[in-house]
Amino acid sequence: MIQPVKLLSVATAVPPHCIEQRDAAAAAHRGFAARFADFERLARVFESSGIRRRYAVRPLDWYFEKLGWPERSAAYLDGAVELFVDAASRALHAAGIGADAVDTVVTVSSTGIATPSLEARAAGRMGFRADIDRVPVFGLGCAGGVSGLSIASRLARSRPGSVVLMVAVELCTLAFRLDELTKANIVATALFGDGAGACVLRSSDTGIADVEMGGEHMWPDTLDIMGWAVDPQGFGVIFDRAIPPFAEERMAPAVAGILGRAGLGLADIDRFACHPGGTKVVVALERALGLVQGSLDVERAVLAEYGNMVRPDRVVRAGAPDPGGPAAANVADRLGARLHRELRLA
Repeated sequence: MIQPVKLLSVATAVPPHCIEQRDAAAAAHRGFAARFADFERLARVFESSGIRRRYAVRPLDWYFEKLGWPERSAAYLDGAVELFVDAASRALHAAGIGADAVDTVVTVSSTGIATPSLEARAAGRMGFRADIDRVPVFGLGCAGGVSGLSIASRLARSRPGSVVLMVAVELCTLAFRLDELTKANIVATALFGDGAGACVLRSSDTGIADVEMGGEHMWPDTLDIMGWAVDPQGFGVIFDRAIPPFAEERMAPAVAGILGRAGLGLADIDRFACHPGGTKVVVALERALGLVQGSLDVERAVLAEYGNMVRPDRVVRAGAPDPGGPAAANVADRLGARLHRELRLA
């Protein structure tokens, strides 16, 4: 009998520099207002985004320095390794497993380039074995955490008893660009924050939750919706189409298709955990999935405190919402049996 893949722990980490949204707005005004005629209209996004603060690997003034690939890459390597070690160590500690017991590490990151990859750079500090299997994953963007979890779970299932560590590290603030006088760049400066998440998986009989299924959906002709443009200055953000209307129109059929392949429907899910790409995106997801407005309360709270990122540990602590109410007020004790039916969306 094949043992189920169990989630043993989840942990997150953020860098040391906290950026209040009002300070980010003032910095953006300082950097763009005199050079970008439409700035004042676009600057409303700093208030409408639902964000109060974020965290970054560098202090705010650093982003006003002359920055190109070398400077941004150095900041990525330094900051990403620190966050990798922090998040991974927390996850392993929570699972009661030493780093020398990890058989496979899956590292997900799309905001910088590291060769050797991040887990190799962190290996000495972590205490990984020399024969550990390394699976670095690049280019998945916002879907990286979910896709990384799917990869890690398949690897755990293929080797019963082995320990798989998955770490996702993203330093989106390194894409802040003073030379890009575009709507996409202004929106990015209002949304992006840095952070990392990690989880430990093992095919066994014990754990805090089953990892039962995974699925992906790729829409054709959508390369212009979100991504990176690469030039000598570094990564430049691409937001060429409005994301909330796209999410509201396209998400439900895609999710229904994924669930249908597992014999489930939207009504079978006790809680959705979504990537909060701003207040309008959260509202669009609630509408698309047929949820009562306010259901994605954890996503709104994470957005307010950390910016455009996911805190899976918050979702685990919240558990499934009360089916008789709109959201997860006082549901920290409701984890248990329902967690295995959650669907995590990027």
